[in-house]
Parts: sequence; structure tokens; C-alpha cells
Amino acid sequence: MELVKTRGLSTTGLKWVALVLMVLDHIHYFFAYTGRIPEWFSMLGRLAAPLFLFCLAEGFSHTRNRKKYFMKVYVIHLLMSGLLFLMIAGVLPVRPDGFYPMNGMMTSFSILMAVFQGMDWLGEKRWGPGLAAVVLPLAWPVLAGLLMQGIPALQMPLSVLGYTLLPLWNSNPDAGIGTILTGILLYGFRKNRRVQAGVFAGFTVLYYFLYPLLVLSRSPGFHWTMMFTTAYEWYGALAAVLMLCYNGERGRGPKRFFYLFYPAHVYVLYMLSWAAYPLLTGG
Repeated sequence: MELVKTRGLSTTGLKWVALVLMVLDHIHYFFAYTGRIPEWFSMLGRLAAPLFLFCLAEGFSHTRNRKKYFMKVYVIHLLMSGLLFLMIAGVLPVRPDGFYPMNGMMTSFSILMAVFQGMDWLGEKRWGPGLAAVVLPLAWPVLAGLLMQGIPALQMPLSVLGYTLLPLWNSNPDAGIGTILTGILLYGFRKNRRVQAGVFAGFTVLYYFLYPLLVLSRSPGFHWTMMFTTAYEWYGALAAVLMLCYNGERGRGPKRFFYLFYPAHVYVLYMLSWAAYPLLTGG
């Protein structure tokens, strides 16, 4: 965490907070099979993705070179999403229990940056490119699904395309519609910090608490306390408090570290969990 001359947290400081929370979350994610990692690791980790999305919105709006910024994220998406597809397809081996990493925030970031650019173009009344940049990335999964149903021969090439050059927002849990909508809201309301934090928190509670509550309440054996013990994605709303601590500064810190750390720690933790699996399970 980095404190700068002005009070509060810079984007670099927020990234450090998010990074620590993310690592805790992923330790639980990769080693949950041991039954030895406390659930609160992932509870705290719910704040990580919103903070990174907040930093993405800030970074994209202030960067001097949006194309370069996009390419850094897009290349990591290609690497991680490509590996994910090969694991799903059975080309690459996976952990003995069939588990493989579904981490894909860089896929979400790639899609969101295209949408962010479209939103800015719409603000400049450049309706053609603006609508294309906003609508096409959001509609692409629906279009791809329809094409796969109508022409079965396209299923494999479209799947490859969706996990590589033209990312699908439904290709992994980190690229779900909730993540995409959260990013859009954070970018759209970025000029008013209090409104931005309030809208974000309200949407998070609505989407991840009230809506799941209505669905789960119809399930046999459901108890409302489960919203605090198992269905706790809505804990991410607490990230609004840290967003309000943002001081508008970029802050000093390693520029490339956060880009490299994300894929590195995912695959290091995955390999460690794989190596430990026979020792901890006897399998």
C-alpha cells in the first residue's frame, strides 16, 4: 500500500491492496481441495476484482497511449485464455481431479477497454464507431452462440476465436456479464467519485445479493445465512469504501509488475497445488 503526498490512496496503492486480496482469494481457490484454507481468504478476495476494475477505468481515462495500454492487456489475455481453451479441449494435461484455472480478468479488461473507447466516442457524438465499439463486444457471445447452433461446423473455429482474437465475455467466470457491467458503471460514473462508489455498491448488492437471494430462496435446504457463508460475492460492494479513498494520483511503483504478476502467480499456484495434490490427498 502506497501513501502519497496528498491524503488517500493512489492507483498504485489501490493495486497493491487489490493484489494482496487477490492472492489470498487464489490461495483458497487453488488449495480449497485440502480443506485447510479458511473461507475468509476468498471473502476478502471479493474486493480485489472491483478495485482492479476501478484502476482500469482510471488508467484508461488518463493513459497517454490507449493502444499500447490495450495491447499489454490483450497479449496476456491471448496467453491465458488460449491456455484455458487447450485445457478445456483436453490438449493440455490438468490436475488429477480435473481442476484447471479459470482466471480471466485480462479477458474482461480487453473487452471493457473496447467498450470504454466506444463510450468516449459516443460522448463525442461519433455514433458509428461508438455504437460499434460498445454493442459488438457485448453482442458477440450471443451472435457466436446463434451461429454455433445454426451451423454446427462453426462450433470449433468460433470457440477458438472466442478464446483468442475475439474474446467472449462468457468464456470464463472472471469475464461474466456482472464483471462487464461493473466495469462499464465504474467508467461511466468516474467523474463523480461519490456517485460512482454509490452506483457500484448498489449494483453489486442488487446483482450479487438480492437477485441470487430470490433465486436461491426457492431451493430446498436454503437458509438466508448462506448469503453470508457461501454466496458472498456481494461482499465486493465493500470495495466502494476504498474507492472513496482514492486521491486522484497515479502514484509511484513498478509499471510492468502488475501485468506480469497476474499470470505468473496464477500458474505458480496452480502448479504448486498440482504438485501437492498426491501428498495431501493420497491420490
